[in-house]
Amino acid sequence: MTSPRPSWTGGTLTARTFLKPHRVARAVFHPTWIPGSLDPTVDVLKRVRVIAGAVAALGVYTYVEGGFAFEEMLDNAATASVVLLFLTPVTVGVMLYVWQRSGGGTARQLREPLVASLKLLLLFVGSVVATVLAFGLSQEMGTLVRVLVGLAGLWAVCFVGAGAFFVSGNFFGTAAVHRCLPPLLAAVTSWLMALFDLVTGDLHGLGLTLGIVFILGAPLTVTGIALLEMRRLKRHYGIRLLAHPATLPRITPPPPPMPPATPPYVPAPGQPYGNPYGNPYGVPPQGGPYGHPYAPPGSGNPYAPQPPYHPQGPYGPYGG
Repeated sequence: MTSPRPSWTGGTLTARTFLKPHRVARAVFHPTWIPGSLDPTVDVLKRVRVIAGAVAALGVYTYVEGGFAFEEMLDNAATASVVLLFLTPVTVGVMLYVWQRSGGGTARQLREPLVASLKLLLLFVGSVVATVLAFGLSQEMGTLVRVLVGLAGLWAVCFVGAGAFFVSGNFFGTAAVHRCLPPLLAAVTSWLMALFDLVTGDLHGLGLTLGIVFILGAPLTVTGIALLEMRRLKRHYGIRLLAHPATLPRITPPPPPMPPATPPYVPAPGQPYGNPYGNPYGVPPQGGPYGHPYAPPGSGNPYAPQPPYHPQGPYGPYGG
């Protein structure tokens, strides 16, 4: 928890990278200090959770209402970012209180990852608010300014959209604090947004029954996937939500698979069978009981001149 962290982007940002906003978003909103997934199953569950949340968030404004309202999407993004600005610290604060009461450690031990997560949260909220304000102010300016702001706004929308995808998976790097915090925050956020719609009666133009089913479907789906994710972390790695991070086992994510450094026909070190593509019978021994099967009679060069042949009679050298 207190080990020195590498740089935020890991040196991946270059001048050409800024032509691709999704790559800039990955470098900014998924920094190198966020720990990787422990196994492929946890990573798949996290991606399913992110996709389910995205479908639930955009489905109402596209399929149900019969169109895609860009300005309404920006307003909802700004509202959601402000909610995250207050909800995330409150949820983490409650868990810090629970962990400290368990006696496993203190909040001071988690100061470094907590500060890094707070920076990522403020960076994302600031990016969303700045994008919304830029589009709003451009409507009151001249045509040229609106065109320039529109071009920059397209880049900003792609940047913020990709950033929202990344922070929905890592939830502002809170996995560096505790592995169970991202799924917990995903469930809490989805329920808060759904309950807000139910309390205010904002059913997005749907009927009462269909509106309740549609609105509650999102938090139920995200919560179910989050529970599966936390259950796997507990069963396979001993990571429990109510345990202080200082008491959890230190588990290093497996390194990504590396390509073979040698051609496939070279035997691996310690291969008891040697080259799998070589002669299965090996090289015949030179000193075997029958000699070399292709060796010429005698020794020396096989093409050297041989002594002349002396014909003999049919009864041997002594005649008959």
